[in-house]
Amino acid sequence: MTVSLADVEAAREILAGQILATPTLPAPRLSALTGAEVFVKYENLQVTGSFKDRGAYVKLVALDRDARRRGVIAMSAGNHAQAVAHHAQRLGVPATIVMPATTPYVKVASTKAFGARVVLEGDTLTEAQARAEAIAAAETLSFVHPYDDPHVIAGQGTVALEMLEAVPDLDILVVPIGGGGLIAGNAVAARGVKPDIEILGVEAALYPSMRNAITGETRPIGGPTLAEGIAVKNVGALTRPIIEASVPEILLVDEGDLERAVNAHLTLQKTMAEGAGAAGLAAMLAKPEKFRGKKVGLILCGGNIDPRILASIVVRELERESRIVSIRLTIPDRPGVLGSIATVLGAQGANILEVEHHRLFLDVPAKGATVDVTIEARDRAHGQEIVEALAARGFRPMRIEATKAYG
Repeated sequence: MTVSLADVEAAREILAGQILATPTLPAPRLSALTGAEVFVKYENLQVTGSFKDRGAYVKLVALDRDARRRGVIAMSAGNHAQAVAHHAQRLGVPATIVMPATTPYVKVASTKAFGARVVLEGDTLTEAQARAEAIAAAETLSFVHPYDDPHVIAGQGTVALEMLEAVPDLDILVVPIGGGGLIAGNAVAARGVKPDIEILGVEAALYPSMRNAITGETRPIGGPTLAEGIAVKNVGALTRPIIEASVPEILLVDEGDLERAVNAHLTLQKTMAEGAGAAGLAAMLAKPEKFRGKKVGLILCGGNIDPRILASIVVRELERESRIVSIRLTIPDRPGVLGSIATVLGAQGANILEVEHHRLFLDVPAKGATVDVTIEARDRAHGQEIVEALAARGFRPMRIEATKAYG
């Protein structure tokens, strides 16, 4: 192994007083949701909003004086970028960060705010890495890799040391995987302290890079994902053998699971999780049978989510729960009909959010029209009651998202 428990313990001494020893707290509402006893490690409380503070600081202080004077460069989808920029600024080290052009603006802006020079390049980390390596060679900058570096791996592993001090009897540790730095460091630390603990990895289903590398599968890689922080095509050469030796299974989660998990952290735990940060909970929601009845540690590894995306997730989850319902009604095109619809909805206790009137659809009679009504309901059963009440009045309601006619 390129990293040992002693390396992680040494990293912890380096980090003492330099980063936040984030809390590991019980999460009763997530426990009720999943059927496991859940404990959350709140790495979203770090100054830069993610666990990346740990590895970045350990790597930067390991550089010699000449390397610090020349400066450093990193490629990142956002969290590593902010961590390198922040700690480089603290240490007086010039920093250049190459980020994919698709990186959420909130992460780009935060990285610039920490004083780094930001270069946007390509759509993926692979393309950003190629540009970063070219700049590093041209300007003789030290490369701070986001995951494939022993100092970075050791720094990230300090998360598990803190978790097992707080909850020594954890049965399972669930860790998101991008390039593998977080899970590699935590596997070394957790297995070193508690050899029988089970380490499970989680990847976005669109980016099963580490699973492919280890299992020999050839699942396709690529596409827009909510978990851009772990959307990695090239896995680490140093991290892979650690994961192969210590992680028995890598679970894949789809975009719906990630959305549900982000929403659950927000609404149940009252905390912010980006897609990658919520991947552990997404795995529990997707595969509850693996975790039921166990003591499970989740690393909420990042909270840097675009507010616009978060707002969309919350609304979409309300729609999934049928607390926001869109209905298309076919009506006669004459005065007073909209008033009748509003009366029915009011009598049912529905809150009207939006109304859109159509007269030009060819599948509607010339003397008819359609009305799309978006309403707020108490729950799924209430939504169904509203639909049935409209059907009883002859409005032929159709749920738009399901294209299913009622009545």
